[in-house]
Formats: sequence, structure tokens, C-alpha cells
Amino acid sequence: MPGSRPRFPHERQQQMIEVIRERRHVGTAELAGLLDISLPTVRRDLTILEKAGIVSRTHGGVVAKEATGVAPEPLLLEKLRHNQGAKRRIGAEAASRVNDGQIVLLDAGTTALAVAQALAGRRVTVVALDLKVAEAAAVGRTDVLVVGGQVRNGYYSLTGTWARQTLASLRADIYFLGADGVAGTSLSATTFDDAEIKRVAMECCERTIAVVDHTKFATRSVAEVCDLGSLDELISDRDLGILPPAMMERIVRLTRA
Repeated sequence: MPGSRPRFPHERQQQMIEVIRERRHVGTAELAGLLDISLPTVRRDLTILEKAGIVSRTHGGVVAKEATGVAPEPLLLEKLRHNQGAKRRIGAEAASRVNDGQIVLLDAGTTALAVAQALAGRRVTVVALDLKVAEAAAVGRTDVLVVGGQVRNGYYSLTGTWARQTLASLRADIYFLGADGVAGTSLSATTFDDAEIKRVAMECCERTIAVVDHTKFATRSVAEVCDLGSLDELISDRDLGILPPAMMERIVRLTRA
């Protein structure tokens, strides 16, 4: 593991995750030495990773969550490294569904981030469930609102009571819904809080369009969000295999450029 000091906090935290996963259990002093950072910095980063559900703190050290049988959700920085071409195509296709002047609710995650980038600068109103999504959309003529709530450390999504209360008073034209898994006849998320926010968001929008890249298919996360039949449309980058016939008619599959 490198001894050079990472430039950005999330690069440092990703290196920390890799060390912990490789060694399964590591002491905080050892971690500080391996990454060439101070003990207070190690402790702050471990607090973030523990809140994100990636590690568990032990006396004097830390253990990888998967060592206890729980598969962690990758941090945003790690997710950004995968399938970016596919997500850009999905984002562009999703943005083509939006008319100028409409109110668009964007979910959290890297595929929603691609939608935000495709919409940025257009004369639309974006309501974001993610701080990074809001930042990406806030360009030129695009008005951006952020739903309040608790920020998930390392992911930047917004959850909790404040977020649910804000969504309950919102009315939007389209909700672009992300998912961590699509299996059988349902979409799922990695946490029950996220799943609940997604369901509340669906209720306040005229249309719900799922934006999901092919890696999420045949994958089931712990918290069910909704049945595929409740979607108005689903946009993905490849053939999605066997899905309910009624849903197949509402799927847009994008070929490789």
C-alpha cells in the first residue's frame, strides 16, 4: 500500500478501505503508518466509513464489514470509476424525456449524476436528493433545489425525516429513480432509509422513470423499493434479460456507441 499522502479525502478513504479489506483487521496506528497520515485523521476517516456501513470499529483497530458476512456498498468515489460511458448514455436518454420548464426530481447516485450533467444549463428546475447531483446540475439557466435531511457520509445522498417532510409537500413532473438492484419483479436499495425516500419521491411525481445500468440486474439488495410495474419507464444500457412482459414494453435499451 502506498506511503504517499493522498491528495483528496475520498482518495485517502478509498485507500483505507482497500487496506482494511485486504487485511480484514488492522490497528489504527498501523493504518496511520501505512497511509502516512496522522492518528486523528485515521480516526475521523474511520468514523465516516463506520457510518457508511463499510467497517466496524474494534478496540484499537477496525475490521472489514464483509468479514462479518455483510457486503458493503461502495463509496461514491469507487462507483464513479465504473461504467461511466453507459451512465452518460443513460443520462442523455433520460434528459431527452424532459421538456423545458419542467420540474425534475433526481435521485442519489452516479447514474442520477449523469442525468444531472445532461440537464445542466437547460431551462428546468432540478430538485436533488444528493449534494453531488445538485452541484452538477447547478449550471446556467438550471434552477436547483436541494431536499433537506441527513447526509450519508461518503455517498452524499439525503435521507431522514426532513427529507421525507420536504418531499411530502413537493409536486414534480418526472422522478428519475436509481436502484442498487433489480431482480425478479422489483427494484431494491442497500438501506431501508433510502428505499423509503425513493417510495415517497415516487408519490410526489407525475411520472417515475428508473435509470439503471446493466450491472444492477440480477442483483438484489436488502430493501425493496417498488415493483417494476409501478414504473412508467426504465432506461438501461443493455438487454436486460427476462423481465415481466408488461415491463419489457416500457424499457429503453441503449446500444454501445
